[in-house]
Parts: sequence; C-alpha cells; structure tokens
Amino acid sequence: MKIYTKTGDEGETGLYGGPRVVKCHVRIEAYGEIDELNSTIGIVRAEELPAETDQLLGRIQNDLFAVGAELATPDPQSRGTDFIQDEDVLKLEAAIDLHQETLEPLKQFILPGGTKPSAILHFARSVCRRAERRIVALQHTENQQVSERVLKYVNRLSDLLFVLARAANAIAGQQDVPWAKPNQP
Repeated sequence: MKIYTKTGDEGETGLYGGPRVVKCHVRIEAYGEIDELNSTIGIVRAEELPAETDQLLGRIQNDLFAVGAELATPDPQSRGTDFIQDEDVLKLEAAIDLHQETLEPLKQFILPGGTKPSAILHFARSVCRRAERRIVALQHTENQQVSERVLKYVNRLSDLLFVLARAANAIAGQQDVPWAKPNQP
C-alpha cells in the first residue's frame, strides 16, 4: 500500500462513504484531534507504567481508532462504523471508579505535572478536552451527525486521564501540586 496518494495535494480529503471536503472541515478537525490524542497516549505508554495501566491505555488507543472512524464517516450507521457502544462508556466509568478509590479525595484544584507519566497524562487530558470541543462543534454544524455515545466516551475519557495522572503520581510517591490562588500564602 502506498503512503502517498497525491489526492490531497489541493487541500481536500475524502470522508469514508462521503464527499471530498477541505482539510480544515469541522469533521476533519474533530477526528484529527482524536488522532493527536491517540498519539499523546502513545507517548505516555512509552514511559514505565503499571501493566494494568498500559493495558487500559492500549484498549483506549484501539477505541480511539473506532472513534476516529465514526467521526470520519458522515453516516456511520449505514457504513457500519458506529463502533462505540454504551458498554465502552461504562468500561471507562468502571476504570475511573477503580482508580479513584486508591486516591486521596481532592480538596482543591491541582496543577498538571508531578512525574513525567502524570504530566503526559494531564497533557493527554487537555488534548481530549480539545477533541471534545471539536466534536461538539461538529455536532452543532448543520447536517452533521455525531453519536451521543462518541461524545460521552470522549467526555469520560478526559475524566479517566485526569484520574490516571493523579494515580501515576501516587504510585511514584509524588504529591499532586495544589493550585496556589493569587494573593494566597
């Protein structure tokens, strides 16, 4: 399979089962953000992580390909790319609950950072939130369909990435850094 096709040289790309659109189309932006999120998760997986966390993130990377496929398809149901199901959202919620149980309750906002894996997970969380905003923009664009499950999945994923960032610090014995409000000691 050739990597370059030259079909995008004029600034357009084809949607799966749909028309060609400009590369800055809101649909392309949405699944492009998901691709960036997936790459960011790949970076954190290059760090030393507990095996369970690495396996969870590996599953999420596969899920994100499914999210991207669904977003790249104007009519996912007719093309069979409506891959994300309610169970996928429930799995994220279960992972959040499991990891949250091991953490001290938050009493204030925390700054992104601590250990390197935690910092990368916080970065992934912010990329996830940006992807969520692009998906909402797509959802609010005339004649553009987006599954509610995809939006729920991405929303829960950002919560999970936050919890995993905190867990990465806890595992390393690193305290989360509290936000110091301006003019506070």
